[in-house]
Amino acid sequence: MSEVKQKTNIKELIINNLLIIILFVLILGIILIDPSFLNITNFLNILTQTSTRLFIALGTGGLLILAGTDLSAGRIVGMSAAVAGSLLQAATYAQKFFPNMGEIPIIVGLLAAIIIGGICGLINGFGVAYLNLHAFIASLGTQLIVYGLLQMYIASSPWGAQPIGVFKDSYTSLVMGGIPIPGTSYKLPYLLIYAAIATVVMWFIWNKTVLGKNMFAVGGNMEAAEVSGISIKRTIMLVFLLSGIMYGISGFLEGPRIGSVTSTTGTNYDLDAIEACLIGGVSFSGGIGTIPGIVLGSIILQVINYGLIYIGLSSNIQLIIKGALIIIAVAIDTRKRIKKK
Repeated sequence: MSEVKQKTNIKELIINNLLIIILFVLILGIILIDPSFLNITNFLNILTQTSTRLFIALGTGGLLILAGTDLSAGRIVGMSAAVAGSLLQAATYAQKFFPNMGEIPIIVGLLAAIIIGGICGLINGFGVAYLNLHAFIASLGTQLIVYGLLQMYIASSPWGAQPIGVFKDSYTSLVMGGIPIPGTSYKLPYLLIYAAIATVVMWFIWNKTVLGKNMFAVGGNMEAAEVSGISIKRTIMLVFLLSGIMYGISGFLEGPRIGSVTSTTGTNYDLDAIEACLIGGVSFSGGIGTIPGIVLGSIILQVINYGLIYIGLSSNIQLIIKGALIIIAVAIDTRKRIKKK
C-alpha cells in the first residue's frame, strides 16, 4: 500500500513540476547543441533584454493576482516608446518628428511615457471595476485602440511614416550605458540597476502596503474581501494604474534598447509577460504569486527566447514552443486549484 502511495506522490511531484522539468530540458538542449551559449556576453545580453520585459511582467503580475489579465501591455509599451522617442530625438537629426522643437529634458520624455501608460491602465481598470467587463475584454479593446493610435501617431510625422530613432546621446547613454566592472572589459548595464530598483519597489508594494494586501485578498476571494470592508473598485483601479505606469517606464527604456520605434514595437510583449508570470508561479486563478517568482520566470523565459534564436531555430517553432508552455503552465495551475478544492 505504501509503495502505491509512494508512486502516486512521485507522479504528483512530476506533474506539478512538469513545467520546470520541460524548461530545464530546453535550456540543457540549447547548451548541448551549442556550448558557446555559455559565456558572459550572452549572459549580460539576456539580462539586458530581460530588464525592460521585467517591468511589463511586474505590472501584469498584479493583474493576474486579481484573477485578471492584460492583452494591451505590448501596445501600451509601443505607444509610450513612440512618444518618448519622438520627444527625445537628437536636435541634429534632419528628419526629427518635431522639427521645430529643440532638445528637451529627458524627464519630460519619461513623464510623457508614464502618463500614457497610467492613462491606459486606468482605462482598463475602469472597464473592469465600473463596467464589470472581464479584464480580457477590457484590455483587448484597449489593445486595438492604442494600436490604432500608435499607427496614426507614427504616420503623422512630417516625413511620413518611418521608424522613430536617432535619439539624443544623453538618452541613449542613460538607457544603454553601464558601470565598468573592475578587472574586466565588461560593464554592469544601467538597465539591470533600473530593473533591480523596480523589483524592490514592487516587492515592497506587494508585501508591505495596504494595496498589496488588498490585492491578494481581492484576487483570492472577492466576496470575502468586500465583506471585510476592502474597496474592490479602488483596489482594481490602483493595481491597473500601477501596471500602466510600469508599461510606460518599459516603453521609455525600450526605444534606445532596440535602437528605434515602429508600429510593431511591443508586439507580443504582453504574452511574454503573462508567460513569465506563469512560469514564475503566479496563479492564473488569482491570489497567488511572488515578485521573486516573476523575476525568475522572466529570466528563464528570456534564456529560452535568446537561446532558441542563438541556435538558429525557426521563429515559427519558437512560437509553437512558447504557446505550448503557456498551455502547460495554465493546465498545471488549474489542476492544482481543482485538487486544492
